[in-house]
Amino acid sequence: MSKNNFLVPGFRFAGIKAGIKKADKPDLALIYSEVPSVAAAAFTTNLTQAAPVTVSMKNIASGTCRAVVVNSGNANACTGPRGLKDAVAMTRAVAKALKVSERQVLVCSTGKIGVPMPMGKILSKIPAAAKALSPDGLLDAAEAILTTDNGIKVARASGKISGKTYAIAGFAKGAGMIAPEMKVGHATMLAYVLTDALVSKDVLTALFKKSVADTFNRVTVDGDMSTNDTAVVIANGLAGNRPFKAASAAGRKFAANLNAIMDSLARQMVMDGEGATKCVAIEVKGMKNEADAKKIAFTVANSPLVKTSFFGQDPNWGRILGAAGRAGATLKPDKVDIFYGKVCVARKGRSTGEAADRKAKGVMKHPAFTVTVDGHLGRGAFRVYSSDLTLEYVKINSCYRT
Repeated sequence: MSKNNFLVPGFRFAGIKAGIKKADKPDLALIYSEVPSVAAAAFTTNLTQAAPVTVSMKNIASGTCRAVVVNSGNANACTGPRGLKDAVAMTRAVAKALKVSERQVLVCSTGKIGVPMPMGKILSKIPAAAKALSPDGLLDAAEAILTTDNGIKVARASGKISGKTYAIAGFAKGAGMIAPEMKVGHATMLAYVLTDALVSKDVLTALFKKSVADTFNRVTVDGDMSTNDTAVVIANGLAGNRPFKAASAAGRKFAANLNAIMDSLARQMVMDGEGATKCVAIEVKGMKNEADAKKIAFTVANSPLVKTSFFGQDPNWGRILGAAGRAGATLKPDKVDIFYGKVCVARKGRSTGEAADRKAKGVMKHPAFTVTVDGHLGRGAFRVYSSDLTLEYVKINSCYRT
């Protein structure tokens, strides 16, 4: 993977070792915009919010951002007043190193919960991270934010607005505690999207809010919402294009690229779910409304019995119908059809036979496939991406702290 493929004019990145993790791996990342930039962010709605979320929510209120500092190995969550002081100290240290306002700096952390931050290590390494900043350093930053991930998650695209070419790139981490329900401005997965397109603060916020709803808020690995979920988009305007409205042709094209980046990162997180071997799209349709479809999609996607059947490649559709029935949505089981890929295993709530089960099992051998639940009650539809539940997931999370 070439570093030059992830260049975004006006942005520099770094990823270095600060000694936060026990393993000798990069664990401190820095993103820097060389010019004033507009920004939007989304954060976890978990009432147990990590200190960096609290600080970043305050700092993003202006809709501008110059830098983001991210550490892995320690979540700085459930750390009390000391945690808040440490998060602020990180923004101040970055602001000093880059000569920007500390209110223009966002801070993110991921790792163990309830453990005080090793601030001596972090503060001593922030100047080194600033010196390491490079236009081609995005992949280094992407590596430094990982925890139990198997590898980096990156995506890129480009487009044209009023004859000016712009770049857009993103990177993310997330393998466990993935069930974000993030709200903009008010998302452990962390995601950062950078672009040199000229976008107004209001347009960027509106487009990002919709993309968060359509991508990051439609994935689940284990149904656990993190204390630290954060997604950030920053636009520095160096492409020099004319401003555009969200509903304009240029706005729709930019939104499509933004959505494509975020959707790719979201699906990469599911595919890299802790111990995961499958990425399964749960398509629910034919419901009275979207709200009902969403309830059923997430209930199916988070069901341990359903997820273990994905791992075992067992088309146990009864578990899916059972999950749908307890989702709290309007449902008539004797109207429901269930498909694995294009194979119908249940018609009107009844089995279509062993031959269909055998074909469905073949579908489930693939690393990615779709399960469709059709309620035949209306036009309400919703899609969620989920992973399987494996022995490796249990192993990872049974001794994460030790």
